[in-house]
Amino acid sequence: MNGFSNTLRTWTLMAALGGLLVAVGGLIGGQTGLVMAFIFAIALNGFVYWKSDSLALRANGARELGPDEQPRLRSIVALLADRAGIPMPRVYLVERPEPNAFATGRDPRHAAIAVTTGLLEVMDERQLIGVLAHELSHVKNRDTLIGTIAATIGGAISFLAQMGQFQLLFGGGDDDGGNPILALAAIILAPIAAMVIQLAVSRGREYLADSTGATLTGDPEGLAQALETLRAQQQRGGGLLARMRGVPMGRRQPRTQANPAFSHLWIVSPLSGSDMARLFATHPPLEERIARLRRMRLRRAA
Repeated sequence: MNGFSNTLRTWTLMAALGGLLVAVGGLIGGQTGLVMAFIFAIALNGFVYWKSDSLALRANGARELGPDEQPRLRSIVALLADRAGIPMPRVYLVERPEPNAFATGRDPRHAAIAVTTGLLEVMDERQLIGVLAHELSHVKNRDTLIGTIAATIGGAISFLAQMGQFQLLFGGGDDDGGNPILALAAIILAPIAAMVIQLAVSRGREYLADSTGATLTGDPEGLAQALETLRAQQQRGGGLLARMRGVPMGRRQPRTQANPAFSHLWIVSPLSGSDMARLFATHPPLEERIARLRRMRLRRAA
């Protein structure tokens, strides 16, 4: 039933975002724009379905580990995958100091897990197991495809809106163009609507993966402690960014950045340091996630 529910949710999301993309095309470009957007939506959905893992991994600079690299990491992933009853996913490393991780792939047979070098540095084994169990739960729950679909089609909608803005500002097109007022409304509202759809899916996925991961390990406290560590690292990073605002550009240390379109894939948002990220948060509050895990631990102990 869970697999059917997630499959239905995936196709519903694809239809909703694809329909929104077609509607924006029609409002901006009239009948011609609608037809072109419809064809583009079909092609994009097909491409994302088959290439969702490659898109997410490449966008975040992930590198697949060799057979002899990070044996501790690989052994934990293999153990948890066996316990979850899914194939061993490919394991990737992202060279970034911020501790984080994400899973991707259209189904468990084509899944991949990526962790940052920062995660391996700050997590003890218990916490690392909790994080990896969370990510494998995304695979087990078959919702890894959803995040990449939302990111890619949402990005296409934003790009189309930007093109529409350029067209309104500088003219162009033919007599088949859409209503300028409706086009302006689409340019403003379509990216917001796409974001709302993404947020509605993303936040629920994180709570479910927390619960499934804690059940998989039998140790809710391990994941709770991992999230506390990630929260502390986020706060430290936010403080560093605030201090850097007053430092001349030439004296700042370069910092690698996550691709914003895929921020909702990570176990914690890599954009949490910005005010806009808090306003349109792709993840539930860490405090609430930790509290739920602690309540889960108490219920298990009772």
